[in-house]
Amino acid sequence: MHFDEYKGKTVFITGAASGIGQAQAIAFVEQGANVFGVDINQTGLNETKKKTQQFSGSFFGYTGDITKQADLKTAVQKANSLFGPIQILLNTAGILDDYAPTLETSEELWDQILTVNLKGTYLVTNQVLPQLLEQKHGVVINMASIAGKVAGGGGAAYTASKHAIIGYTKQLDYDYSKQGIRANAIAPGAIQTPMNAADFSGDAKVAQWVAAETPAGRWAQPEEVASLTLFLASEQADYIHGTVMTIDGGWLEK
Repeated sequence: MHFDEYKGKTVFITGAASGIGQAQAIAFVEQGANVFGVDINQTGLNETKKKTQQFSGSFFGYTGDITKQADLKTAVQKANSLFGPIQILLNTAGILDDYAPTLETSEELWDQILTVNLKGTYLVTNQVLPQLLEQKHGVVINMASIAGKVAGGGGAAYTASKHAIIGYTKQLDYDYSKQGIRANAIAPGAIQTPMNAADFSGDAKVAQWVAAETPAGRWAQPEEVASLTLFLASEQADYIHGTVMTIDGGWLEK
């Protein structure tokens, strides 16, 4: 898959230190883009940097917290000073809640999940959106989940946060599409990332069960989500607005 249009473009990605975010960063750098990756995991960002050095684009990792306005303001300013205006925003950072039902979800856990997954997406978007509007063109792709469409993909807080991200994405596109903004979401199913490492620990019975319950019969790799992202952010997808692209091996068809 090759996209000449990404050469020299500036892509801002959260959660770029591992998993889907790291795969997205590598994919866009491979296409010649300049990627500014934000994460709280400096070691992971360094690893992403190593994995992108062979490609024509550039990667810069910034250690910051997407729930803190000051960190985000500094990150956006740094991205602009290094690479110029941002054209593509990927809100990929997120955390799990260990499938906790509501009675086992403390107020602290609820606040943590909703703050990172939902408020973080909102805060990052509001930092980047003004310059997308100034350019009269921009792409925003938020990371939802099959847990944003059905129950069972997470606990009470995670499922609530991903449902909310889908609603936020639709409203974002509705409000700004006539000003050149295109916002969509991706809803992954079983993707083998460090965030799901516990499912593969020990005898890996959980991972085996998930694969067996998935019509495709397997987990996906983060690179598969990154490939979908390349298409969804491209000019070829220009008429795709406010939708949720599911990549779940058929999980939701059941």
